[in-house]
Amino acid sequence: MRLVTFEAGGRRSVGAVREGRIVDLGDLFPSMLDLIAAGEEGLAAARRRVESAAGGHELAGVRLLAPIPEPRRNVFCVGWNYRAHFLEGKGKRMMDKEELPEFPAFFDKATTAVIGPDDPIPFDSRLSTQLDYEAELAVVIGRGGRSIREAAARVHIFGYTVANDVSWRDLQRRHGGQWLKGKSIDGSCPLGPWIVTADEIPDPQDLDIRLRVNGVLKQDSNTGYMIFPVDRLIAELSLGMTLLPGDILLTGTPEGVGFARTPAEFLRPGDEVEVEVEGVGTLRNRVVEAPLV
Repeated sequence: MRLVTFEAGGRRSVGAVREGRIVDLGDLFPSMLDLIAAGEEGLAAARRRVESAAGGHELAGVRLLAPIPEPRRNVFCVGWNYRAHFLEGKGKRMMDKEELPEFPAFFDKATTAVIGPDDPIPFDSRLSTQLDYEAELAVVIGRGGRSIREAAARVHIFGYTVANDVSWRDLQRRHGGQWLKGKSIDGSCPLGPWIVTADEIPDPQDLDIRLRVNGVLKQDSNTGYMIFPVDRLIAELSLGMTLLPGDILLTGTPEGVGFARTPAEFLRPGDEVEVEVEGVGTLRNRVVEAPLV
């Protein structure tokens, strides 16, 4: 299923996309977090509704929000999880014996950074002019747990969505090497357009991932090039730390980001950024000049 949070007629609800229409699930689940927390029983109830429902909202006639508009806590993220991006970020040439990290580098983005598909990415030159893009596959946790074994990680995945880890590069580096500030500016975490349930993605390590700016291809890779695959990320992140239903994990970005280009390319007002993950969906957002300070 493709599950969405949407607004129609001044009302927010949860729904499932079917043949260009949205089947409203709002009477079953007050929010996407409630649907996720309901586990397999909740998904079964949603599927029964989708199979029996007639009509629904036209997809083109509603406003899609981020699938989880207000996450219960910060969005988890992974840095340097594609070999080529690790090397471009370190300013190194591609070499067969290049040293790669032994463990994933985790950081987080504030919940207030989350925006939905078609929402504007705010730009304020008084804050920074080094606004960058990062195409990412995002994992949504279903069953919570602590110290999850890598071999059991898939059981804990509710589904997948598309993310853009928008980054203000100078702010990212300014605060003692901690990335939270430069990654958490309001509007810097577009998510969507929906969550595709895990049963529809048999192998998250074989998905093409691309990003375009104004229609020009900037990132073009496959999730199979991750240094740490999804199962390993869940195992490492949950080691001694409880993951909760509805937690979101961004799994890293491939090479081609703006700061590593020669010359560097940063986003400007009017730019349209499109992130596409095979089998999951396409996320589009436009950069818009807006006050942030």
